[in-house]
Amino acid sequence: MRFLKPDARTVAVAASMAAVALLVTLIVWRRHGILPVVLALLCVLLAMIAGTAVAAVRQGDDRQPAGPPAAPPLVGLHDVDADTLEALDSRAVRDRRRTSDPSDR
Repeated sequence: MRFLKPDARTVAVAASMAAVALLVTLIVWRRHGILPVVLALLCVLLAMIAGTAVAAVRQGDDRQPAGPPAAPPLVGLHDVDADTLEALDSRAVRDRRRTSDPSDR
């Protein structure tokens, strides 16, 4: 038997319902000890899972349908690294010449 992977909406609803159920249990059941601490941590974990699933649903809604691949970007200055840009800057070249050691020449 093969299990289907639940979508993000299902995960968000299930995790939020479980977190609310644990929160109500903690509020109604006023005991002290390690069990309420574990339940509170589990409640926080479920709330984080629900928040992440909601973010995944929102991100999935923003996606556009796949179309033809975009053309490759034009080759320009965005392919030049920082050292090359610094070398192209005449002020940086002059400053480098001033600060360089005379024995380099």
